[in-house]
Amino acid sequence: MFAKPLSTLTPLALGLLLAATAPAFAQTPAAPKSQAEQGTSIGSVGKSIPVAAYYEGGQAALYEFIGKELKYPAMAKRNRIQGQCIISFQLNADGTIQDMRIVKQLGGGTGEEALRLVRLLKFKKPELPVRASLPIVFKLGQTASNATE
Repeated sequence: MFAKPLSTLTPLALGLLLAATAPAFAQTPAAPKSQAEQGTSIGSVGKSIPVAAYYEGGQAALYEFIGKELKYPAMAKRNRIQGQCIISFQLNADGTIQDMRIVKQLGGGTGEEALRLVRLLKFKKPELPVRASLPIVFKLGQTASNATE
């Protein structure tokens, strides 16, 4: 195989290449984060989710609900599949959700479970329609609320 010169790469491919190599060029290490910032609780991803502002109780309540309602898919559990699924959706001005899509899934039924969870969410009405993405973390070895009974 011959490598393409950088000038023939698409902007998306070039952006992905730069994003993948950026951590290698970091000059100073980041300060250690607290447990809350690291996102070690159920369903938490450790960063602010903008759409959580439209959920009653904010991001903490949003991920508490997800942690309580999450049913780890049997296939994913059996195959020890862990990671983050991302669901994209349109939050309408009346607070309803439409146009849900799985942006990233892990397999083993995790994408379908993440979609089910997003369908259960009840948001407050935003002033204008909002396109949002919500990461949902699947991690084995946490409390029984993640396990299928």
